Amino acid sequence: MRKLSVARLTAAGLAIAMVGCTAGNGSSIRPGSTGNSSREPARDGWVPLFNGKDLTGWAAEGKAEWKVDDGVLVGTQGPGNAPGDLFTTAAYADFELEATYRVQWPANTGIWFRYQSEQKAYQADILEWPDPLAYSGTIYCPGRMFLAVNSDPKLEKKEDWNTMRIRAEGDRLRVWLNGVQTADVRDGSIDRGRIGIQVHPGDQFAGMKVMIREMKIRVLNAPGGG
Repeated sequence: MRKLSVARLTAAGLAIAMVGCTAGNGSSIRPGSTGNSSREPARDGWVPLFNGKDLTGWAAEGKAEWKVDDGVLVGTQGPGNAPGDLFTTAAYADFELEATYRVQWPANTGIWFRYQSEQKAYQADILEWPDPLAYSGTIYCPGRMFLAVNSDPKLEKKEDWNTMRIRAEGDRLRVWLNGVQTADVRDGSIDRGRIGIQVHPGDQFAGMKVMIREMKIRVLNAPGGG
């Protein structure tokens, strides 16, 4: 989670302010770069957000470093433990998303969804948070901290790939981690926005890597189901 006003965290204090809810070739992407996607949906409606080759359809914000290495999207801190985010250039309302990921721990990251601004977004967290105790699969909202909490650390495969599924349908937000539902909450404050990946600041996360092997999305045209 960005813990947004937490973007100025130091190793000495992980304080949360409760105010507000490279492209390809293994080279770093420059913040603000964009690309236009020409992906066609599969018959089942799933569309890849990451093509395994470059960052077409994505734009970086902040100073984190993003690259594609052997078909895997990799995000790390920038110089001076600088944070950053990588966002889709498209916005989504109701959708189902699946991401295959792994991280190098200790880590604090996650998948933004319905992201409109630093104050208005949701995030499916990938983290270990001490107080309140929360693990990957938790839903974070700026200014309101956790909307739903996964309290089971065993769901995360720390040395292997994990699958996170996010389903946002109207005001119902659900998350699954490795096939186990970790969140089911209703919140109607944000109805659409971009998908993103976060790299958190702080020297306590200096060795963190977030790695995405696959990410795909399916737009939901009607409420209900699932």
